[in-house]
Amino acid sequence: MTSPGRSTPERNADVSFLFGVYPGGAAGNDAGGLARGVPDDPAAVQAALDDLQGPEARPLLVRCYAPFTDDAGPGRTEIAAPKCGELYAVNGRLLDLVLQYRSRSGDIAGYAEFVRNAIQRYGAATRTVQITQEPNVTGNAMLDGDYPDVLRAIVAGVQAAHDEAGRRGFGHLRIGMNTTPLFGPSAGFYMELVKLGGAALVDGLHYIGLDMFPDVFRPLGNQTIRAGTTGLLRYHRCEVLAPAGLGHLPLHISEHGWPTGPDRTPERQASVIRDVIESVLEQKDELNIAAYELFSLRDADSSNPDLFHQFGVMTDAYVPKAAYEVFKELLRRCTDHGQAKASCSTP
Repeated sequence: MTSPGRSTPERNADVSFLFGVYPGGAAGNDAGGLARGVPDDPAAVQAALDDLQGPEARPLLVRCYAPFTDDAGPGRTEIAAPKCGELYAVNGRLLDLVLQYRSRSGDIAGYAEFVRNAIQRYGAATRTVQITQEPNVTGNAMLDGDYPDVLRAIVAGVQAAHDEAGRRGFGHLRIGMNTTPLFGPSAGFYMELVKLGGAALVDGLHYIGLDMFPDVFRPLGNQTIRAGTTGLLRYHRCEVLAPAGLGHLPLHISEHGWPTGPDRTPERQASVIRDVIESVLEQKDELNIAAYELFSLRDADSSNPDLFHQFGVMTDAYVPKAAYEVFKELLRRCTDHGQAKASCSTP
């Protein structure tokens, strides 16, 4: 039986476009560590999520990260960020569960068992299961591409998630994976993966995620945020996914944000987030985009000028910035549940 205020998985099963948010403060940085600050306040997080959804309790994904490591082994499936994130899967919310692969020994079998254990533990409260996190990125210990045999881990993880979901009767689960934007030699990442995993991998995937941060790590030059976002989405769909035989799968914007700080005003953050979300919504039907997730709800440390500490649309004291209201407005405005269709034709 479902407790009062808690939604069953079927509650969101027919929603074709979903918003989501990472509700924690800690964030990975470019040095392979964590940007940390004051601990999360679960009551403040719950209040903010409820406020974003409004009295109608609009569906909302809660993005959470659970890592597999050699030291912990496959039996330890605790959500690390935000801590005890499963507690936020109430009031019409379901988890977007990221199952990270961080095995220096290349323990593929252990990772597959970890995935099965996590599905068993969290599957009833989860909507989307992401196998690995940014497996294309090397040189950063926080990201899965830094670990050996990550492609084999993806293949094994997708199969394990698919099998365990079927065995548990979790037909509501959607299984996917993600990358950052893939340019140059890295554009063949998915082709290499599909060559390894074959039809079983393709059939086991329900969506492809994209972590994108326009105007944060890569200058846009003379392009506007909207033009850069639209171009990136079209490129990823038509030049990366389609040639690999994955062009039919829905695309999820699995992480997007823009930090405040010195020379990065809250007003600019709000403007960028509006431009990106509205660009995604404008393209969602043509390019089969099914979800947008904000990174993140609150800063790690609002007193630290480093950009990795200020990605939040709230301060570390849960005071809303201008972007918070923008995100809330767009979440509430987007009520189109029509079926999206993919296309690579020109506009």
